[in-house]
Amino acid sequence: MTFHYRYRKQILIAISIVTIIIILTGIGVYKYQTRPKKKTIDTIKIAKELKEKDTQQENTKVEEKEYMVDIKGEVITPGIYKLKNSSRVIDVIEKAGGLTQEADTSVINLSKKITDEMVIIIYSKQEVKNWIKTKNQEDYLQEKCKVSEEGKVENDACIEDNKKEKVTSEKVNINTAPKEELMTLSGIGETKAEAIIAYRKENTFKVIEDLKNVSGIGNETYEEIKNYITV
Repeated sequence: MTFHYRYRKQILIAISIVTIIIILTGIGVYKYQTRPKKKTIDTIKIAKELKEKDTQQENTKVEEKEYMVDIKGEVITPGIYKLKNSSRVIDVIEKAGGLTQEADTSVINLSKKITDEMVIIIYSKQEVKNWIKTKNQEDYLQEKCKVSEEGKVENDACIEDNKKEKVTSEKVNINTAPKEELMTLSGIGETKAEAIIAYRKENTFKVIEDLKNVSGIGNETYEEIKNYITV
C-alpha cells in the first residue's frame, strides 16, 4: 500500500480545511472593503456648535427680565404690574383687566415695548376730545410737583416730563396769546405763563429772544420752544 493511498483521507480533509479557510478569509476581506465608511467626526465643528448653543442660552437668560409698569386711567384695575421685558403696552392693558367703556386709545401706541418704571396713561374719550386742556393740566401738575410753593424747593422725585412737541401746528404769539395757549408750549406751566403775561403788560416782546427776560425762563426753556413762538 503506497503512502498516498494510506493517507489519502487525511490529505483530502486537510485540503478541504485549507479551502474553507481561504474562502472565509476572502469573504471577510470583501465585506471589510465594501462596508459603509463611518463619517469622520469633526470635533472642532461640534465644539463650535456647542459654544454657540451655550452663548444663545446665556443671551436668553440675560434677556429674560421683568419690568415694573404703572398703568393709570381708563383700565379696569389701574396699578403697578410686573411683566416680562418683551411685553408691550397692549399686554399691560390686558394685565390690568382691559379697557373701560370710556377708554380711547387713539393717541396710544399699543404695540410699543415696555420699559422698566414705565408709566402708561389711558385717556378717556372726553380727555382725548379736549386734548389741549388735558395737556395743560398735566403741565400744571408737573410744574407744581417740581417746585414747591413753600420755599421753592425742587422735587427730584417727580415723573419726568419728556420734551413735548407743541400741541398745535401754529406758532404761539407771546404778545397776544392767552394763558391757556401759552401753556401748550413745552415747559411752560401756569406759573411761567402768568409771568409772561405780567411781563408783556409792561413791555412788548419785540423779538422772540426777549422771552428770556421773563423771570423763570432761561436758555434751556427758550431753546426748547423758540421754533414754536412768534411776536
